[in-house]
Amino acid sequence: MAKIGNISHHDNFFYLTLSLTVLLFGIALSHQFFDASSQRLMLTSIAMVLLVSVLGVKENLNFKEPAVFLPILSCTLIIVGYQLNIYHFYLFQLVMLLIFFGYMAYHVAVQVIFTGPIDLNKILGSICLYYLIGLTFAILYTLCQMTIGPAFSNSTETQHWYLLLPDYIYYSFVILSTVGFGDIVPSQPITKFLAYFEAIIGQFYLAILVASLVSSAATQRKLKRSLND
Repeated sequence: MAKIGNISHHDNFFYLTLSLTVLLFGIALSHQFFDASSQRLMLTSIAMVLLVSVLGVKENLNFKEPAVFLPILSCTLIIVGYQLNIYHFYLFQLVMLLIFFGYMAYHVAVQVIFTGPIDLNKILGSICLYYLIGLTFAILYTLCQMTIGPAFSNSTETQHWYLLLPDYIYYSFVILSTVGFGDIVPSQPITKFLAYFEAIIGQFYLAILVASLVSSAATQRKLKRSLND
């Protein structure tokens, strides 16, 4: 096993939370103030976030693990795709990103919900998991728009994923939080299913997270009392 960095399970979510927050804010800035080529360059920063994500979730890594080769492959695809500008290559990039974010969300969920006492790191981990769920669905929506489109009304009409993704990141988190502004509306059965399924996940996530934290806190109190007695 090869150890990467000096990150332990007591502080491993800090860098992941920071990198995901910076990524989302950077995508919003590029979408607001810069042209398409600049947005494309900004979205290649996903590659750096993928690598930081690896450090943020697992302390010891084997370079044969999906947590390592998936981000490296995704980085390569993003860089090569930037040069080739081929439509089907875009789809492959998105599929790899989808697999990676789903994989990372699973491992974060295991650490946050099922292991360890309540501390700042676990709270940051719950934020990371929320980010990863939203990003995973954003990629799903982007894939739907590119393959079965028009899958949404009032969304950007383009086949370039780096132009579509900012809108669907916004839409995904609006649905996940069940705010529902209604400015982007799913128009295909599959996208309608994904939208209400994400809303269900958002509601149950909060319920499960709160229950897990309360249960963990109660267990910690019992342990302290038993030690004091």
